[in-house]
Amino acid sequence: MQLTLVQLEQHAGDVDGNRDRAVDAVERAAARGADLVALPELWNVGYFAFDSYAREAESVEGPTLTELSALAERLDVGLLAGSIVEDLAASAEAGVDVPAEEGFANTAVFFDREGRRRGIYRKHHLFGYGSAETRLLTPGEHLPTVDFEGFTLGFTTCYDLRFPELYRELTEQGATLVLVPSAWPYPRVEHWQTLSRARAIENLSYVATVNGSATFDDGTLLGRSTVYDPWGTTLASAGDDPALVTAEVTPDQVARVRDEFPAWEDRRQ
Repeated sequence: MQLTLVQLEQHAGDVDGNRDRAVDAVERAAARGADLVALPELWNVGYFAFDSYAREAESVEGPTLTELSALAERLDVGLLAGSIVEDLAASAEAGVDVPAEEGFANTAVFFDREGRRRGIYRKHHLFGYGSAETRLLTPGEHLPTVDFEGFTLGFTTCYDLRFPELYRELTEQGATLVLVPSAWPYPRVEHWQTLSRARAIENLSYVATVNGSATFDDGTLLGRSTVYDPWGTTLASAGDDPALVTAEVTPDQVARVRDEFPAWEDRRQ
């Protein structure tokens, strides 16, 4: 299966332009043979555009995700639509299960090749270090997995990388490929790379981290979107400029690594 991470150029205050760039990038990825495409965290508003969160929030059935659902169907790709600021009240009105009847969440949605919404993941661990996220957003409660092309997909978001128990829970649910939409800023390059690789090694699974490419008043995203295999080996990566990061991933590789190095058999609880 060909996996493509969209390291997207983003501009604060340019939601329409960001959406156009995202659609164009997904179309280019599909034209190059992608089966599964992933967008970064809060790519439409920009992570650091905190003043825009309430204004740009929408339901998971709102215009942004409706467009991306149709895009996945038209291009015949699986699509992790990155994450958006979800208006929880609007989603509740649409009949969607939500963690709170009002407020906002950092919400990632996965669509299959038919454009069907198969998974909703709301960021569990909200970033409090120099960020307004903990004040503005409601954390998620559910940890979904989705079967796609022989993989069991799991989803986490950015800061979640610092909490290994989340990844072990996904693995215990059968996850073999975890997609991590992110907005990881400079200067913590070593943290970004080390934590991502560690999550792959610990769980003997693929981990694919898709970051943005942008400079805001409060920070600059460091890019470096990367696909790690179950050994923690880098299969494909980028610098800090906009890019399509593509790697071939196979479910059989996860099984082979877990058979060859059955570390879980030595685990004590």
